[in-house]
Amino acid sequence: MKKLIIAPLSTPKTVTLAVMDAICNADKLYLQTALHPCAKPVKDSGRDYITMDDLYDEAEDFSALNIAIAERLTGGDSCVYAVMGDGCFSQMPEIERLCNERGFLLTVLPAVSYAKAAFTRYQQGTVYTANALPKRLYTDYELYIEELDDALLASDVKLALNDYYPDEHKVTLASLQDDGQYSYQTMPLYKLDGVRGLNAASVLYVPPIAFEDKTRYGYYDVVDVMERLRAKDGCPWDREQTHESLKRALLEECYELLEAIDQKDDEHMIEELGDVLMQVVFHSTIAKEQYRFNEHDVSDTLAKKLVFRHPHIFGDVKANTSDEVLTVWDAQKRQEKHQTTQTEVLRSVPKNFPALIRCQKVQKKASKIGFDWKCAQDAFYKLSEEIEELRLAINKGEGIEDELSDVYFSLVNITRLLGLDSEDIANIATNKFIARFDTMEQLAKRDGQDIANLTTEMQDMYWEMAKNQGN
Repeated sequence: MKKLIIAPLSTPKTVTLAVMDAICNADKLYLQTALHPCAKPVKDSGRDYITMDDLYDEAEDFSALNIAIAERLTGGDSCVYAVMGDGCFSQMPEIERLCNERGFLLTVLPAVSYAKAAFTRYQQGTVYTANALPKRLYTDYELYIEELDDALLASDVKLALNDYYPDEHKVTLASLQDDGQYSYQTMPLYKLDGVRGLNAASVLYVPPIAFEDKTRYGYYDVVDVMERLRAKDGCPWDREQTHESLKRALLEECYELLEAIDQKDDEHMIEELGDVLMQVVFHSTIAKEQYRFNEHDVSDTLAKKLVFRHPHIFGDVKANTSDEVLTVWDAQKRQEKHQTTQTEVLRSVPKNFPALIRCQKVQKKASKIGFDWKCAQDAFYKLSEEIEELRLAINKGEGIEDELSDVYFSLVNITRLLGLDSEDIANIATNKFIARFDTMEQLAKRDGQDIANLTTEMQDMYWEMAKNQGN
């Protein structure tokens, strides 16, 4: 059986005997690149070798590169492929596939990582490559970031670390020298992108940071804080809260966020979004304590829902406009909720929504099957009819609530058909009333009058004066 041996090269001083033996005894030797500082043992071995540098130059993208390298390695007899550290990780799926198809026995030799070569005291910690940092870093542990090979990448790494560490956090950079030894520089994090002499074997050591010393915190830090507050020796108030006791707070936080959005105040929005997030984490933590669900279940369900409801992004459904997207969304939602009738769709609108919002949402869902007025003008005629029925009910002294609800429903219909939001319109009316009342009161004070002590006729007079001033 033909053999393909992957021989990882760490640094010239840490190449294993097994790797050197494979290189020296190879029937055919391939070298990933001759441009890497860790290629020196192959160059010094006296063996003939073929590099993949030409494939790197010619390939249109990494997918094409990986295929081309795998083809070259498995296109002949047994061979050894000397690679730089974990540099062939992305190539392995194609290499494994072709080895299976072409009858090659694939062997990957162990090697010393750049991190272990650079920091011999390295015992525990997490190792990443500089161009593949995860979205979340665990700052309670030591980090080793390998292959920090140029200033641009160093700048990207610095910015990523700044989301967790302060500018003055001390980091140590190990750079491989021509003699195969590492040199070390310890510096504050903010200076990282100004360092010279970086190469593909450079490693950055980032020591852990105490929670209290962080300058920026992430989602899971919020989870950690909430768990601390809910601990046995935590905050008495936080420990007493339940899903039920927090309902009002969640509603209030949402309304405060809406106010911040209306004010177009970014700082206020950041604060209020944080308060809403706190409620999400609060409920998740309580549920986790009860072994019901946790924050991972919440995130998992949300991600799956977004994927499922966007088959035009994650599947083969076509939706090129916002209207088409909403149609797809509603269809997916009905499937997800197992709704078989339109009535079930209407009943799915939560009953604890604010009344005007629920009313408009129900109407909108009914309109999707064509049960709707053609235009706001047609709906206006219905409003006139409902107002007359309300007038008669008031005169009779019965059925008033029923007829008044019809008037409300008709008003919401008109608002929706005009492309407006009923809740916003109601708030506009309330704000207008408060502003006009304020002007009315100021006018009365100007005349030495207390608005509360005036007759209804006098109040109406000042009201009309305020109205004429444009309030």
